[in-house]
Amino acid sequence: MKLHRESKGTITVATILFLVLGALAIYFLKIWSLLIIVPLLVIYCLVFWFFRVPNRSILDHRENVIAPVDGKVVMIKEVEENEFIKGKAIQVSIFMSPLNVHICRYPVTGKVIYKKYHPGKYLVAWHEKSSTENERTTVAVETATNHKVVFRQIAGYVARRIVFYCNEGDQAKAGHEFGFIKFGSRMDVFLPLDTEIICKIGDITKGGLDVIAKLKD
Repeated sequence: MKLHRESKGTITVATILFLVLGALAIYFLKIWSLLIIVPLLVIYCLVFWFFRVPNRSILDHRENVIAPVDGKVVMIKEVEENEFIKGKAIQVSIFMSPLNVHICRYPVTGKVIYKKYHPGKYLVAWHEKSSTENERTTVAVETATNHKVVFRQIAGYVARRIVFYCNEGDQAKAGHEFGFIKFGSRMDVFLPLDTEIICKIGDITKGGLDVIAKLKD
């Protein structure tokens, strides 16, 4: 199993804590130390599971909007996107639990024309205001179909570290990685009003694989 590059620091700290706490438990509790070591081992394994990088065959896409993350569709609605689009758009939001793969992928193919990091609050990720008030990043891509699509990584109550690697001028490929969120949060995608929405609320998505919408060509 491959591990994501963002795992290095967290796994180093987790390993040190596991060894120190395990050694202390064995020294002081003897046979009863298993009551401490077994739960610690489960948590330690979950850290590795969180940073897993699954093998996925990513196809080429033009009109298709691809799920940017693994998770659950929790919102599909018409909203005002005031940072970049500055007008009405269809917002599709996908919530990630701590057990999901947390690689963030481009939802569309095109060229990165905008990126910005925003410090902010840490409301629970399914809160509607988290899209505009939480710590977040915003990226806009001009697509191969001449549309402007905005997507946003949002930190949540637990997830307090978001990273994105793209820069303005980069070529975006739908389904390919552009960032990572640690320990559960959400992704918002803002699409043109005439976009055909294929997903529905409650759908479980696989990042890079599932088509959630289709742009007009």
